[in-house]
Amino acid sequence: MMVIDATDTILGRMASFVAKKALEGETIVIVNAEKAIISGNEENIKDKYKTRRDVGDRYKGPFFPRMPDRIVRRAIRGMLPYKTTRGKEAYKRVKVFIGVPDEYKDAEKIKLEWTADKLRDRKFVRIEDIARWLGARW
Repeated sequence: MMVIDATDTILGRMASFVAKKALEGETIVIVNAEKAIISGNEENIKDKYKTRRDVGDRYKGPFFPRMPDRIVRRAIRGMLPYKTTRGKEAYKRVKVFIGVPDEYKDAEKIKLEWTADKLRDRKFVRIEDIARWLGARW
């Protein structure tokens, strides 16, 4: 089992890494999902997520999440062949949490190399800011 701390980690890079490991059969737990980041202009990112949220029908979907842990999980799902049996099994091996649950406090956490430090002076937005802007409460 691999425990990943998502603090200041770039979401897309982390999602592709996690998807690959899940397809290889590894169980992955992501903690501090709300502290992951997306690089780019804040207004453009928020508009993109608001558009995704507004698409579709309230009854039929597509349904896009508001909660930060579910936003991260949805990003990982986008990198998996989730409609196949292999992809479904891999998706079940991924667990995402807001904060750090008690059972993972003592576990050794892996810090990925793709962090906000690599962005230098570029702009970024935290997942928790996007989630609160979309109306999530936790």
